[in-house]
Amino acid sequence: MLPKFDPRPWGTQDLSPIYPNRQFEEKIGEAWLTGDDCKIANGPLTGQTLAQVSEQYQRKFVGDAARDARRFPLLLKFLFPHEKLSVQVHPDDEQARRVGQPWGKTECWYVVHAKPGAQIALGLKPAVTVAQLEQAIHEKRAEEVLNWLNVYTGDMIYVAGGTVHTLGPGSVIVETQQQSDTTYRLYDYGRSRELQLKEGLAAVKLNTASGKVVRPAPAQIPGSNNRQAPLVAAPYFVVDMFEMKDAQELSTSDDFGESSQILVALEGCGIVEAAGAEPVTLAKGDAVVVPASVERFTVRPQWTLEFLRGRVPGTALPEPETRM
Repeated sequence: MLPKFDPRPWGTQDLSPIYPNRQFEEKIGEAWLTGDDCKIANGPLTGQTLAQVSEQYQRKFVGDAARDARRFPLLLKFLFPHEKLSVQVHPDDEQARRVGQPWGKTECWYVVHAKPGAQIALGLKPAVTVAQLEQAIHEKRAEEVLNWLNVYTGDMIYVAGGTVHTLGPGSVIVETQQQSDTTYRLYDYGRSRELQLKEGLAAVKLNTASGKVVRPAPAQIPGSNNRQAPLVAAPYFVVDMFEMKDAQELSTSDDFGESSQILVALEGCGIVEAAGAEPVTLAKGDAVVVPASVERFTVRPQWTLEFLRGRVPGTALPEPETRM
């Protein structure tokens, strides 16, 4: 995939450590990897967008685990917060359908890098009501009622739809989310961007499953020097971390269904191979989409490779265990 770099007022011109050789005149906040408008970089589909390919190939491309056969199900992107993001909320599925959207926006954040003191805000402080949040917004002190958490490299944070949230500076994040860009901005520190208070306050939920995901330690993959760490398994997405030193065969299906796979390289370099296709390079900052119909593919590291794999679960999963 060709990354699509999105300017944001809270971003930065230096996208190190993910894209250290790219400099920008504008502040870049996000690098979109699998958005509807993101384009394919290689092979016979070069130049087409994910939306076009999903519409053309449907289940062969997205898999039977995806809700909509005609739309790519997951948006993965890097976030580079250099200043605080706006305080915002995304609707859950129920609230989104009320306003004519096909689904809401539940997401998760994997912290690739975090400087000392890096923080996020997730939800409201205990006993704070939506009415008190609205009053704090009008009095320009919304930050005071948010639940702030320190974050560290390797954390996985689950952000259920309806959760008020924001990111502070000092981290680099990989976000995996439902394919939606419905965001209600509640508070923006006096920046001139429009707020959506009516819609946003209606979407706020006080009790959600959001928090830092409680997960097992990385496990050695039998017969190899590779390790796999399950980062989050949730209703809309499953994300794993792989640390590879040896070639490893992976599959686009499990016992319950099949899904396209999104591989995002965080460190090192490797090759993705599949029968009947030209090998594809996967290096730091790259995303490779493997169509569901490929069935089996091999990731071959060049020395070492660390990457995330995102997919849609083939069966109904509960929300993950989290802590604040």
